[in-house]
Amino acid sequence: MLSAKSLFQEILDNDESFALFCSIAAGGESQGGWENGRIAALVPPGERAMAPKIARHGADEDKHGRIFNALMKKRGLHPVPVPPETDYTMLLEKHGIGLSHDRLRADRTLTAEDIVVYLAHSRVTEQRAAEQMAMLRTYFADAPDVGRAVRMISADEDNHLAYTHEELLRLAAAGHGRLIQRSLRACALAEIRIYRDVSIAVMAHMGRILGWSRARSALLAAGIHAVYAWERFAGWHRMVSLRMPERRDALGGAPAPAPGFA
Repeated sequence: MLSAKSLFQEILDNDESFALFCSIAAGGESQGGWENGRIAALVPPGERAMAPKIARHGADEDKHGRIFNALMKKRGLHPVPVPPETDYTMLLEKHGIGLSHDRLRADRTLTAEDIVVYLAHSRVTEQRAAEQMAMLRTYFADAPDVGRAVRMISADEDNHLAYTHEELLRLAAAGHGRLIQRSLRACALAEIRIYRDVSIAVMAHMGRILGWSRARSALLAAGIHAVYAWERFAGWHRMVSLRMPERRDALGGAPAPAPGFA
C-alpha cells in the first residue's frame, strides 16, 4: 500500500536516498540561515526591534542544517550534491520570491517594504515547512534514529510561522495591509508551483535510487499534480490568511540548543 508513511520510511531506510534527502534539507536550511542573517544586519532603523528575532530565525535555520548533516554523519554518510531542480530555496530566489541575494549582499539598509516582502516570503514558506514537519512528526516522532530531530525542528517551524503572523499583523496595523496581501498572494501562487516542480524532481531522483517501477513513479507524479491542482484552486488561501498566534513573541530570547546534534 502506497502511503506517505511508507514512502518516507523507504527513503529513510536506504542510505543513498537518506543522504540525498538530508543533503537537500540541509542545503535549504543553511541557505535560509544566511538569508536571515543578512536581513537582520540590514534592518531599517524603524524596525530595529525585529533584528534579534530575524537573527534568531536564521540561527534556528543554521541549527537545522547542522542537524541534518549530523544525522548523515551518525550513519557514516556524507553530504551529496544537490541537483539544481530539487533546490527549493534557490528556485524561489531565482523566480523573484523574497529578497534577491544580490540585494542581500549589498550593504544597503533595507526599506520597510523590503521587510514586508521578507515576511510574506517567510509566512508562505514556513507554512509549508510547518506542515511537512507536522506530517513527519506524526509518523516518526518516536523513531529512534530521527525522532528527536523531527520533534525539535517541527517545534522551531511552528515558532517561525507564529512569528510571521504576529509581525505581519503588526505591519498591517501600521498601514502596510495592501502591500502585505499583494505580496502574500504573489508568493503563495509562485510557491505552490515551485513546490510541485521540486516534489516531482525529488521523487524522480528517489525513484531511480530505490528502483521504483514506472507505474509507481507515475502514480506519485499524479498525486503531486493533484495536490497542486487543489492548492491552485483553493489551498493557497491557507498561506495568505493572518491570525494572531496563541504563542506571542515566539522568537523572543535565545535559540534553543540542539544537544547531540551540533
